[in-house]
Amino acid sequence: MSQEEKRRHGSLPVEIPQHNQLRAEEHDEESIPLDTKIDQLELEHDGPSSLPTPATTPSRSPRTKVSAAAIIPVWIVLSSAVIIYNNHLYNTIRFRYPVFLVTWHLTFAAIGTRVLQRTTNLLDGAKDVHMSKAMFMRSILPIGLLFSGSLILSNTAYLYLSIAYIQMLKAFTPVAILLISWVSRIQDPSRKLGLIVCMISTGVALASHGELNFDITGFLIQATAVAFEASRLVMIQILLHGLKMDPLVSLHYYAPVCAAINLLVLPFTEGLEPFYAIGAGQIGWGILISNAAVAFLLNVAAVFLVSAGSGLVLTLAGVFKDILLITGSVLLFGTPITPLQVFGYSVALGGLVLFKTSGGK
Repeated sequence: MSQEEKRRHGSLPVEIPQHNQLRAEEHDEESIPLDTKIDQLELEHDGPSSLPTPATTPSRSPRTKVSAAAIIPVWIVLSSAVIIYNNHLYNTIRFRYPVFLVTWHLTFAAIGTRVLQRTTNLLDGAKDVHMSKAMFMRSILPIGLLFSGSLILSNTAYLYLSIAYIQMLKAFTPVAILLISWVSRIQDPSRKLGLIVCMISTGVALASHGELNFDITGFLIQATAVAFEASRLVMIQILLHGLKMDPLVSLHYYAPVCAAINLLVLPFTEGLEPFYAIGAGQIGWGILISNAAVAFLLNVAAVFLVSAGSGLVLTLAGVFKDILLITGSVLLFGTPITPLQVFGYSVALGGLVLFKTSGGK
């Protein structure tokens, strides 16, 4: 009996062509729901000086498995600590230089990821990313520009608005992502998603109407930051589709780019004033280093959180963190919130959970 006849009769295994295996892998990547990808992409942008997280799927590099129950509290503490710490620098110490602070965080992260790459296996996923000059110019640079704009604007908003109100405004980010996705034709509109968009939008509008210390400048700055961040996340889906980069690997590539962009912006915004403030003893290097270290540790925690939690788990963890953060803002900083804001934000969170549980469809 020939080899071909044996295969037909099942006595020899049939080899699967390589291109069919590749198609199967591509199908697995495309089957990841949009809401889960958004959760993975948004993890580090919860803080006012958070760092880039353009991850489409978790890296497959081997690392110690951590349960969601163990890592979620750590992530919540670190994410909240970044926001509260930065707000302390801006509004208590009065070190009101967001462009400098973002640049410092990114520089610290660029150095930190390279140290981890040489001393741990946390960045083994970088070996699977073949970064060419064309990819850098076509994808990394424009996404880095959007991220720098998002970071600078979201930090600047903390000079005008309270932590609680900014967290409420951030609930609009999934709506902005959906609207941009519909316009760019990477996702089709549906009646269900339209109702969810209206629900979240109504909730944010009610929260804004109930804000006692509403500032139009801060509102416009934060709204623009949300638009930049949503555009960045959509561009990642378009330009880096299928590229497996976890939060630390993406930070490894984006931190130097964003730091360089911010350095170009710094002379036209804050100039030498931050350095004069440091020289005058307004803020010490111990505070700056610890502040950047907390933000960097948040990215390390996010690596384990992405691998440990499902999309719904990440959503619920984020909602719980926002509620705790708003409550903490009221207790620690005496931020006034009204019943209308509580109701409006509850409506927005309800829409957000519906969006996540529906799979973004």
